[in-house]
Amino acid sequence: MNTQANSIQIYIEQTPNPDSIKFITDRMMLPEMTFESKRNENQDQSPLAKSLYEKFDWINGILISQNFISITKNNTIDWYEYFEPIKNFLKMYLVNELEIVTKGFLDTHTSASPYDLDTIEGKLQDIIDKYIKPAVERDGGSVAFQSFENGVVRLKMLGSCSGCPSSSVTLKSGIESLLRRMVPEVLEVIEA
Repeated sequence: MNTQANSIQIYIEQTPNPDSIKFITDRMMLPEMTFESKRNENQDQSPLAKSLYEKFDWINGILISQNFISITKNNTIDWYEYFEPIKNFLKMYLVNELEIVTKGFLDTHTSASPYDLDTIEGKLQDIIDKYIKPAVERDGGSVAFQSFENGVVRLKMLGSCSGCPSSSVTLKSGIESLLRRMVPEVLEVIEA
């Protein structure tokens, strides 16, 4: 491996989901946005995701955010066989400064208008961005606000949180209790 690739640091963290692993790098990949893909879904919006799916046929899902990528596997392989091949692949990808997501994806996600903090939806989005996303990202996942109606907040769990055995506990005990304390109009939080 060349010295440029050796200058990129990637380390691995377990997540609460046994089928997902978080690969953290010292390079910023997607500042202030998240890309999620499942196999055969929207992978054309991310050349990195597409390349990973092509190289490793056992990958079921990918979440790319700021300085990490969470990879979810099918249950037919053991992680230990693939730690180094994935790390090496990611290092070479980043060294060559290849495109992480398409320009179209960036244009769509950077042109979104800021939310209105005078509305309940805006307050919820602000709380999710400031308090919930950082906590969930530590476990290799993310959360996306979907809607608020009749006291019910609908959230989509992403990355390693999607399908994780402990995600329902996170959703109810962690996220719901925080949102109910901070926004009295919230009665319940459910997964969309």
